[in-house]
Amino acid sequence: MTEQTAVQANAKPRAATIERRTAETDIRLALTLDSAGQCAADTPIGFLNHMLAQVARHGFMDIRLTARGDTEVDCHHLVEDIGIVLGKALAQALGDKAGIRRYGDAAVPMEDALIQCVLDVSGRPYLAFDAAFTVPVLGTLDTEMIEEFLRAVCLHGGLNLHVRLLAGHNNHHIAEAMFKAFGRALAQAVGLDPRVTGVLSTKGMLEG
Repeated sequence: MTEQTAVQANAKPRAATIERRTAETDIRLALTLDSAGQCAADTPIGFLNHMLAQVARHGFMDIRLTARGDTEVDCHHLVEDIGIVLGKALAQALGDKAGIRRYGDAAVPMEDALIQCVLDVSGRPYLAFDAAFTVPVLGTLDTEMIEEFLRAVCLHGGLNLHVRLLAGHNNHHIAEAMFKAFGRALAQAVGLDPRVTGVLSTKGMLEG
């Protein structure tokens, strides 16, 4: 057993369950970090379910999600609120962020597409999204909502995230590479490092 594996084995499970009910949406999400990467996403937006499965698998976290909303209007409210709930679950699961690496960087190719995600679990939310889609929808997911989803995760999870499209023309490939890269960067950033005492900051805290 490696030193890091021993640290994780002896640590309290990092998990959270968040519920959000509004006049527009009804969402329940259970998140467990340091896991096998299983995803059970039950939403009426099939492409989003597929993307969340990428985050879970490549981020080594389990996601169980049930979500309903006013998709007869459009997908905006539901997608944004799922991002809010995922961000809150991440923040709760990480607690005081003691021992985490804090930073993550992943570049993921998918055929023609190449996406880079650079992440800081800083407690100071920010999203820089340098990517564009050339179709308005993928399945029933409005492509403009991908940026809004990530922004909601950042705002409520305390993440500083930079997303860059380095190459690509197939919109499905671009989106999938983006969610995979986000998952990989997130796994790296929230991973425990036995060399980190407290939090990785000269201030002694990660603001939230």
